[in-house]
Amino acid sequence: MSRLRVFSMEGLNLYVSPFLHKEGDLIRAVNVDNFPKGALSKRSGYTTYLGTPDNSVVTSLFDWHRNDGTTFWTYRLSNGELYYSTQGTGAWTLCGNGTFSGGAQPGYAVLEDTMLIGDGTTLTRHTTDGTSFTNTDAAPYAQYFTEYQNRIYAGGTASDLFFSTTGSPTNWISDSSSLKIPGPGKINDVSKTQDRLVASKNSGKMFRWDGYSLADLTTDLGPSSSYAVGEIEDYRIWPNRRGLYGFNGDLPQLISNPIVRQIYNNAGSGIPGTAFDTLTGATHKYDYYLSAGTSITEDLTNETVSNCVFRYDYPQNQYYNYSLATFPTAWHSFRNNTGDEQLIFGDANGQCYTLGGTALSDNGQPINSVAEGVLHFGSPEGQNKLNYLWAFANPGCQAHIQVALSDSFTKGKLNWMSLGDFSDGVAEMRFPNNSSGRLLFWKLSESSMGTKFVFYGFVLDVELEEH
Repeated sequence: MSRLRVFSMEGLNLYVSPFLHKEGDLIRAVNVDNFPKGALSKRSGYTTYLGTPDNSVVTSLFDWHRNDGTTFWTYRLSNGELYYSTQGTGAWTLCGNGTFSGGAQPGYAVLEDTMLIGDGTTLTRHTTDGTSFTNTDAAPYAQYFTEYQNRIYAGGTASDLFFSTTGSPTNWISDSSSLKIPGPGKINDVSKTQDRLVASKNSGKMFRWDGYSLADLTTDLGPSSSYAVGEIEDYRIWPNRRGLYGFNGDLPQLISNPIVRQIYNNAGSGIPGTAFDTLTGATHKYDYYLSAGTSITEDLTNETVSNCVFRYDYPQNQYYNYSLATFPTAWHSFRNNTGDEQLIFGDANGQCYTLGGTALSDNGQPINSVAEGVLHFGSPEGQNKLNYLWAFANPGCQAHIQVALSDSFTKGKLNWMSLGDFSDGVAEMRFPNNSSGRLLFWKLSESSMGTKFVFYGFVLDVELEEH
């Protein structure tokens, strides 16, 4: 007789065979977070952020904080119209000269307390008051901007990377020039990493510029979508058709092996190939969020996650799925007027939301949380006898825990057994006599709008078959 203790949940692991899993690896993790470390908790919900000036899809969200340290605006673009909110709390108001091409996702950069913005189709513009924009004479048509070495660099309509006059975001005549980014494709991202400017192309090619020479990074693993590039302490994260990559200024590194079967798989039920160029995402504190698709199905459990968002926990290198009541079409994280970091997203109906905090529902819709794992006992060829199981959670927990003994991974053949009430934080089950099997599946589920749970793990009393 042996006691197996499972008190370390390690996030999704869909890359290796389940027979190589550690006891805490998950094959499903929907609407759960890894807090405290080693445990699983229900994710926070979201509430509305400001109103709906129109009912069109929100294609871009960003903010601009002035150099005075107090004044700022949040911005949204929908139906080609740019709106601002003073201090992030005022009503959405249409910007002066704020009409862009429909469906645009503009880029922006700030230099000398002036913000420059463009979508690559309409005239590039600038603002000094945050509410009205002026056409920027001689500035290139561009969609991607960044400040580097006291200039604004701009690109996006082809392979030319332009830069402004030193110290002036609005002067594109004197001391202004351009350089050609070689290779196939056009520029689709311009950013800074490790005090170097990095220009990427939609072919995945990447080049690094130090103000004097252009270095070819000899890779095609650059971002497929600039709208999904996140940054954590100068470490950038982005999607590519081969997975999610991290970049510290040297070469992109693959970081998405644990969820690769949700990105692409033999069933063709991962991220659609046509979606990669317009994926949206953002980093918030130490997490990266990516709107993966309205329907993502990996080919291990064959379970579908609707309105699927990948959440990557950067410090712990772990992945979880969020299934939100509405699909995010744009993301942004900013410091609000109380000094707190706030994560917002927009949807296809023109509404924006704040994700996180104390919200217990998705704007009035219950949060359906599911976590699932499988145990092979290190000897899946044997018929192991199960005696008792004790599970532990917070008092008042409304989650439901089930187990199923099986000799295969066939979902339809799993006969789930419930452990019963979990409200006092401890659930106990005595398995029926002669309960044995090669595999033990366990599943935690909860759907409510009034409480959260923290699931710490379980202990299993099992008699392993001797060989």
